[in-house]
Amino acid sequence: MDGYLRQARAELVRHRAERTAFVNDLLAGRAEPGRLAERAHRYGIRLSATHTVLVARAPRLTADIVHRVDAALAARFGEGNTLTTLRDGGLVCISAGGLRGIGAELAHLLLAELGPDGWQVAVGRAHPGVHGLVDSLDEARNALDHAGKLGFTAPVLHAADLLVFPVLLRDRDAITDLVTTVLGPLTTARGGAQPYLDTLTVLFDNQGNHTATARQMHLSVRAVTYRLDRIHHLTGYHPNEPTQRFTLHAAVLGARLLGWPEVNGLSLVLGQ
Repeated sequence: MDGYLRQARAELVRHRAERTAFVNDLLAGRAEPGRLAERAHRYGIRLSATHTVLVARAPRLTADIVHRVDAALAARFGEGNTLTTLRDGGLVCISAGGLRGIGAELAHLLLAELGPDGWQVAVGRAHPGVHGLVDSLDEARNALDHAGKLGFTAPVLHAADLLVFPVLLRDRDAITDLVTTVLGPLTTARGGAQPYLDTLTVLFDNQGNHTATARQMHLSVRAVTYRLDRIHHLTGYHPNEPTQRFTLHAAVLGARLLGWPEVNGLSLVLGQ
């Protein structure tokens, strides 16, 4: 019996290692196509089809947790429609394109395994072919990175909902210029720019509602109004002005993505 159990464990370890190696080769996009297609067929994956890649990050992820999630997703959506493994410390799931509810189901499973805190899932867009898998993986990873910088805490993120942020960062010089031009004068205020940047961030998160902003920041509505008036006085921009709102909001988002005003000390402010 002991020999049988050892053999069974060894077979399980080998099977998991093969799956991990296959997913790594698949998402690296550099394996020999014919051999890759042969290995993909073993797992019920058609490389020419459309697929979506999901990425989950959590500090307490283990191989056993990922294995249980993989089995649960396969049972829920069918063998060949999902393939889940541990990669670079995170959970990576390849799913058939157009598979409805995969993000919510993955979140449900992680909630059961890890509890309500400390994890986040990002869903890349569906793309065809092997290169599409790499693109979807990059989108999911970037969505998690942007969420971390912007303070987005939603358990499930969709890359399609965050497309504006790669656009903002595509021309780093332009977004840096926007941030320093629009928000740079706030650094001259007593206490620096951060309190005003925080106020604008919360205000935009609450769709411009002063009362909700004050409540979330533990301030009076009068204090919020005072800060907005100071922002207007220093920068010339006011979030209540329709023609200025978008520019101000874009600058605030850019500042959060860049980590302004803390990036390299005050280098962005000084234009160095």
